Amino acid sequence: MVESKTFFRVLLIVLATGLLTANQTQADEISRATLLSISCAGCHGTDGKSPGSIPTIGGKSSDFIATALLQFSSGERAGTVMGRHATGYTDEEIQLIADYFAGR
Repeated sequence: MVESKTFFRVLLIVLATGLLTANQTQADEISRATLLSISCAGCHGTDGKSPGSIPTIGGKSSDFIATALLQFSSGERAGTVMGRHATGYTDEEIQLIADYFAGR
């Protein structure tokens, strides 16, 4: 009886650790996307819905946002400050930002 209690405690710990690790990895990505989006929020709004003349990006498709950022970064698309902003991000970071605002 003692051995089976020990076995189940160890099994529970192993399962819980696996779940926590999976959730932590997901939380790390969410936090990173949120952190990256902060610089966008100053102009585009925290949810990507700009209250003024700056374009709304919240709810646009992830592909639309990522393509626009890549075009700003390469100089293919003209912008006032977006070229300078976009060149500061890696392709992975651009995708995180695009996914973040697409879900808003």
